[in-house]
Amino acid sequence: MSRIHDRLDEILPRIQEESFMEGKGLGNEVGYYVFDYEPEDELLVRDHVQFVKEKMNNKEIYPDIIEFNLYHVMLDILEDKGYLRKIMKMEESRGTDKALNGLKSSLRLTSSGSNSLVKYITDKVSDDQIVFITGVGQAWPVIRSHTVLNNLHQVLDSVPVVMFFPGEYSGSELILFGKIKDDNYYRAFRLVE
Repeated sequence: MSRIHDRLDEILPRIQEESFMEGKGLGNEVGYYVFDYEPEDELLVRDHVQFVKEKMNNKEIYPDIIEFNLYHVMLDILEDKGYLRKIMKMEESRGTDKALNGLKSSLRLTSSGSNSLVKYITDKVSDDQIVFITGVGQAWPVIRSHTVLNNLHQVLDSVPVVMFFPGEYSGSELILFGKIKDDNYYRAFRLVE
């Protein structure tokens, strides 16, 4: 059995611990966690996320898990605003770089107060849930993981958040796909060592 299977098997017991919901950060705040994994294990991780959700969401004694796939959230937001077709046409006529800039602007990703992605997530989360963030690799380069974590941390502090990250997280540094260094992020714990 490979190491990824062992680590995946540790997720469910970890999030069922009382301390997980209580928060054990420096200020005893509700925790932000990263589950990092090799990008080639993406499909295993996706399947296991569904398994964990089914186990947790079918038991009354545990909080429900709400999953946000960043790629799907991005498409939902663009569709709701009527921008999706416009962005696709912009890419055809003006190129990928212009379309990426248009996407980032449409989603207001750099502003925590009006960040469409953060608002989308916070509007759907209740205090008795656990948030799973997936689709990090699918949404790159439009959505950057450290930006999501930093902006969410400012407004979502009542529930635990777990980001499933295809790459490496050292406890301070996010390296997407094991190759692309993101800005540092110090507020999250590794979910499973």
